[in-house]
Amino acid sequence: MIRPYAKWLVLFAAIGVLISVFFYNGQKIDQQENRPLPEREDNGISPDVGVIQVITETHTVALEAFGSARSRFQITLSAQISGQVSELAAAFETGRIVHKGDLLLSLEDSDYRAALASAKNQLASARVDLLEAEREAEQAIAEWKGSGLTGEPDSPLVLHEPQVEEAKAAVSEAKAAVVSAEKDLAQAHVQAPFDALIVSRNVSPGSYVQAGSSLADLYSADRIEVSLPLAQRDWQNLPDIEVLTQGSWPVTLISVETGKQWQGYIQRTELHLDESTRQRSVIAALDRPLEEPEILSPGTFVRALIQGRELENLWRLPPSSLSQRGEIWYETDGVLAKFSADPVASDEQSIYVRPPASLYNDSVNVLIHPLSTYMPGMGVNPVETSND
Repeated sequence: MIRPYAKWLVLFAAIGVLISVFFYNGQKIDQQENRPLPEREDNGISPDVGVIQVITETHTVALEAFGSARSRFQITLSAQISGQVSELAAAFETGRIVHKGDLLLSLEDSDYRAALASAKNQLASARVDLLEAEREAEQAIAEWKGSGLTGEPDSPLVLHEPQVEEAKAAVSEAKAAVVSAEKDLAQAHVQAPFDALIVSRNVSPGSYVQAGSSLADLYSADRIEVSLPLAQRDWQNLPDIEVLTQGSWPVTLISVETGKQWQGYIQRTELHLDESTRQRSVIAALDRPLEEPEILSPGTFVRALIQGRELENLWRLPPSSLSQRGEIWYETDGVLAKFSADPVASDEQSIYVRPPASLYNDSVNVLIHPLSTYMPGMGVNPVETSND
């Protein structure tokens, strides 16, 4: 039978062994993590890897965005008064461009002319009544002074003051009626509110329109605007808003369907985030789009290239250089190394990556097609290719 002290001795010995094992494993793990990259073995066969030689440089990157071209103003032109269409202007046809103030259509206006004449007659009568009230007031004042009475009359009616005020109010009302009648008569002749493209016309000669009826749909012809949503990373690659919105920052607009190009500019920036995309937009613009050799029509879906600002210490790489895990692999002294990368910017052909500071200004061989089977320290044979 084992004595009690012997049991305790065995237990302490087991605990000591476990502690020794833990310390030993911990030391081995630290040594494994901190070990240097293995030297390339000369007795093995190193696979060929395609690389490009890059060095950190300053790049100006064009940002890409998409949007639909829209006229600056898009309105439905409505009738302000009721009447029968008596005349349509020759230019009042869909697809035509009209200028601000051009006559589009006329309504039969005899009733409005009569209303204006009546309002003017009422104004003339009101002015006569005012003159009579003022003359009677003058006579009343003279009689009051000639009566020898002192002080003020018991009622303002004695001096005809309320009568004069009433006559003045009638004149003001009659003037307002004349102005209203003149406005109605003027609105019988509908004019273009701005330089516009006629998109649709909703009336014909002889048709009767009510006040508020739709007459036509007009798109302004002075400027096309394109709302371009940008990710936060893209905003960081643009200049300050004060510089961006001076009206000279260039934007190339390219029709997605036809490939036609136009040179526009940044007109302004939005200050709110879109609720669906959670992105903020810049507004690109092109002046007089319908006068361009190649017309930029409203509704055209375009790809926009916005000139970015200069960015320092970047590698320009083909998109294939970024692995599926978001890593850039490179060769140094015949072995592989890597680092995690988030591209600072990209364009049609390249991505732009900022390497670790230790690689600044060094010429580095970067793999153009890294494989998931690669391991750091693996020996390779670099084969240089072009970055075109």
